[in-house]
Amino acid sequence: MCNLLLKLGRMICMLMCTFFIVSCGEYQQILKSKAPDLKYQKALMYFEDEQYVKAQTLLDEVTNYYRGTDRSQDVLAYLSRSYMGQKNYNSAAEYYQAYIRNYPKGRYIIEARFQVGHCYYLDSPDARLDQAETRKAIDFFTQFVELYPESPYAEQAYKEMGELYDKLAEKEYLSAKMYYNLGTYLGNNYLSAEIVAKNALKDYPTNKYQEELNWLILQAKYQQVVNSLTDKKEERARETEDEYYNFVTEYPNSKHIDAAKRIHKEVQKILNK
Repeated sequence: MCNLLLKLGRMICMLMCTFFIVSCGEYQQILKSKAPDLKYQKALMYFEDEQYVKAQTLLDEVTNYYRGTDRSQDVLAYLSRSYMGQKNYNSAAEYYQAYIRNYPKGRYIIEARFQVGHCYYLDSPDARLDQAETRKAIDFFTQFVELYPESPYAEQAYKEMGELYDKLAEKEYLSAKMYYNLGTYLGNNYLSAEIVAKNALKDYPTNKYQEELNWLILQAKYQQVVNSLTDKKEERARETEDEYYNFVTEYPNSKHIDAAKRIHKEVQKILNK
């Protein structure tokens, strides 16, 4: 029984190796072929089988041959999709933009304009890093929804654009927190934290960090009261009290509500002196 299973395993292994060799041999033969139509058709077959590197390589081979023909649109579109399949979003964006430049009214133009923004969205890095790709994605999505508000892609464009705005707001929030944590080191960093947080609320009014940004502003204002000289203390205390009322009105169920009340209590002591 064991010998039979062993022989069966070897046969399966040999069949798989044979299939692999034949498959690789077929691809190499196609690659060496002088028939562009064959390469194009096989490229589409490889694409459908999710063998994106092979598809992209064959499409690259026939690009010049089909340049200036109607099929050139298809080649460029499938090249872009092949790079998307490889998760090479930077190259995919470049090819989609090439399509837009060459075929501004082409049959894949809506897909191309959306996918450029989508590629930059997928390449958008962590909020702590440079956000150039994030801003590019927003710019392309903004253009897209203005041009094609009824497109099937529009809903996804709005959704991803909202996520990107949240990321930009998160970057500003992290920057504001950094200033807050620096405190009075080499200057009034609490004021810098307040300014950065306020600008974030102004620039990204619907972001998901609104409550945390407002809470940071209240904390920063209070710390400026604590660290104020006598002639500035009362004025800043009144500003902090106003900020407190704004915060509890806007976020009555905030997780920071008890801490906000403690700040208000301390501020009232100063104002009642």
